[in-house]
Amino acid sequence: MAGKALACVAAALLLSPVLIAADDGDDLSARQLADQAKDNLLDAKSVHLKLTDRSTDTRTSTTQPTSMDLALDRHGNCVGSMEMGAHGGSVEIVKQGDDVWMKPDADFWKAQVPGGQGDAVAELFKNRYIHGSTDDAMLKGMADTCDLTAFQKEVAGDGNGATTLTKGAETTVDGAKVVPLKGTKDGKQEVLYVTSDSPHRLVKATQHGGGTDLTLTFTDYDKPVPTATPSAKESVDVGKLQEELQNT
Repeated sequence: MAGKALACVAAALLLSPVLIAADDGDDLSARQLADQAKDNLLDAKSVHLKLTDRSTDTRTSTTQPTSMDLALDRHGNCVGSMEMGAHGGSVEIVKQGDDVWMKPDADFWKAQVPGGQGDAVAELFKNRYIHGSTDDAMLKGMADTCDLTAFQKEVAGDGNGATTLTKGAETTVDGAKVVPLKGTKDGKQEVLYVTSDSPHRLVKATQHGGGTDLTLTFTDYDKPVPTATPSAKESVDVGKLQEELQNT
């Protein structure tokens, strides 16, 4: 259930191959901006990211997120939500340490649990979080989405097949002045938006073409992830879900 979504998106957006870039003679070359943005992303202790994926394959899949909004850190803590394609529903997720809470909506349950069983589970656990640990197989995939360290490793990559990037004219993204770094890879147009002022940080990345339509934004570098967790009254132990799936 989208357990490796962040790593897959990072690879799809080709954030790692930004090491080759054209030098246009301005104050900082595209390469320098890309290098610094990449380093700052790899050094981040936490980040708030938002994904929008309108790619053809994703929109028709109930297991891949078409949108994601997550604050996550290197310790595996996170809070946020994701929405699946093809009317696959949405799910809220909270993770602190080894504890995981997820609250799917009815459409999510119906898409993930086959037959009438999905309706029964959706009604039984309506508006409640399923709570367990990262040792629970049913929660581990979702918990893996919270791993900023794994995401950063994917971004680091090995640099093979690097894309040449060129600088565009300064513009703004959510009020921040940015320099777009543009490139093409496998027929797809890529743009990395890096803040004009130091520290130079990646705030947005897009990839379009060939059925791909991805946007990923980054904010709140190094801002702590909220620590509030669902109450016991709002939660049901994952064991109850496992029993329900076995008995229905």
